[in-house]
Amino acid sequence: MPSYNPPLRDMQFVMHELLGAVDELKQIPAYADLDADTVNAVLEEGGKFASQVIAPLNLVGDVQGCVLDKETHEVKTPDGFKEAYKQYTENGWSALSADPEWGGQGLPQLINQAIYEMNNSANQAWTMYPGLSHGAHACLEVHGTPEQKKTYLPKLTSGEWTGTMCLTEPHCGTDLGLLRTKAEPQADGTYKITGAKIFISAGEHDMAENIVHLVLARLPDAPAGSKGISLFAVPKFNVNADGSLGSRNGIFCAGLEHKMGIHGNATAQIVLEDAIGTLVGQPHRGLPAMFVMMNGARLGVGNQSLGLTQVAYENAVTYAKDRVQMRALSGAKRPDLPADPIIVHPDVRRMLLTARAYAEGARALVYFTAIELDKSHNHPDEAVRKESDDTVALLTPIVKAFITENAFKATVECQQVYGGHGFIHEWGMEQFVRDARINMIYEGTNTVQALDLLGRKVLGDAGAKLTKFGKLVGRFVKENADNEAMQEFTKPLAELGQKVQAFTMEVGMKGMQNPDEVGAAAFDYLRVVGHMVYAYFFARMAKIALEKQASGDKFYIAKLATARFYFAKLLPEVETLMVTAKAGLKPLMEMDEALF
Repeated sequence: MPSYNPPLRDMQFVMHELLGAVDELKQIPAYADLDADTVNAVLEEGGKFASQVIAPLNLVGDVQGCVLDKETHEVKTPDGFKEAYKQYTENGWSALSADPEWGGQGLPQLINQAIYEMNNSANQAWTMYPGLSHGAHACLEVHGTPEQKKTYLPKLTSGEWTGTMCLTEPHCGTDLGLLRTKAEPQADGTYKITGAKIFISAGEHDMAENIVHLVLARLPDAPAGSKGISLFAVPKFNVNADGSLGSRNGIFCAGLEHKMGIHGNATAQIVLEDAIGTLVGQPHRGLPAMFVMMNGARLGVGNQSLGLTQVAYENAVTYAKDRVQMRALSGAKRPDLPADPIIVHPDVRRMLLTARAYAEGARALVYFTAIELDKSHNHPDEAVRKESDDTVALLTPIVKAFITENAFKATVECQQVYGGHGFIHEWGMEQFVRDARINMIYEGTNTVQALDLLGRKVLGDAGAKLTKFGKLVGRFVKENADNEAMQEFTKPLAELGQKVQAFTMEVGMKGMQNPDEVGAAAFDYLRVVGHMVYAYFFARMAKIALEKQASGDKFYIAKLATARFYFAKLLPEVETLMVTAKAGLKPLMEMDEALF
């Protein structure tokens, strides 16, 4: 059975030493009293819940899955899930970053993201139940009516109710302009909603007394396409005027998907039959409102993959130190044993270090983005809010797509460390691989994220957002120009920054001639920019490690070695990616479709 030990030292290093999170966040009045000791105490307690309460349920949830009673349309979650959720809400974890106006603790998003990293490492399927509620909460907080906020936000904050997002239909996934679910206005200001949704994570369960579904649907006068979509709040149980639960609403689970992974989470087929809902935001403006939840979910999915990378790495390291197979090519390293531990073999080191580097790079990116998210929402300076909002917009598709691609690579590498045992369920590794695979698909496939990055976030504003991030890179390189020890990091970082600038211009020029050129280059382009972002953070981490390695603290020695591995073994991927991207559209499209 796999285990999980929260990487508190690295989490604290990224927050305090790399990002100076407390000083950054103290500029926001709501966080003026924040201090490192408080942050560390919350992380330590959160780590205990993740490792001791929900991690032991991960294999159980995978084996048992969820069970639907087709008569009542109720879903039973795996053994222990409901009890763990009760403990989670009673201890206040669901309210961590919510506004005190709605009963929340008002802590920064950064801390919430760190807690979710640990929960995702421990049990991604379980963590999705409370995780989706945060998105529903954020959407209603921004776009809900005063009555909707009063009705739903306190219950979502406490965790007494959970939330979902109901977008996908059997005939449309990414192209939501095709959706058919209808909303008929009623005399009392409510709407009766009829239609079918699929792939609804946490769409039905027994862990909370009510579920608030945010449903996309069309009004009778809706224009065609995505501009004709409205958003509605549709509770599982209707809510009485006094806040108590009323009658069962006409929204129910008709089936559960039989999935490759995340078996412990109920991926529901939802049917609406004259379900009563209330309009969220403006008519025909449902998609922009839903994007509050969707963008939050994309950051959350990146965090899921960070969690899986970390836990897979931890277990693979333990196995590699214990498993003895063959002798090192350079001679026996453990002559007291019949063979050497496999961690002595170079290729096993490659697999382990790949996972470690991708986990540490992802952690830096996720935490940096969370700080920028806090600033974009709450900083008193409007100019700072705008700068941070641009940064979050640029980095969101990278968090979602780059981290999830890397996580799948990393979990497969960690599974490989186990050899044949990696294929056996009890060791846990094959579950990590299966669970990681969904993260590249949902909340917008990674190809969609790549198109979003290149088409909207970069070319859409003539590279303004990317240039702002490039200035961070350039400033760091300039500040360390005379630091000889940093040249192994700053020189390739500076060169990559220049190459990305030229690469972007070349792809943009091709796209002006034929927009399909953007589609041909987008996936490779995202990985190039993702590597530039990671290289920037690894260079910064390396500088700290170089300054502190003389202390003899092995943490900094390991951090420096990981940064060197990243620059030597993973970053060079960008050279191939730029070649394949520049090959353009022709190799993809010259074959007539009849020949496929």
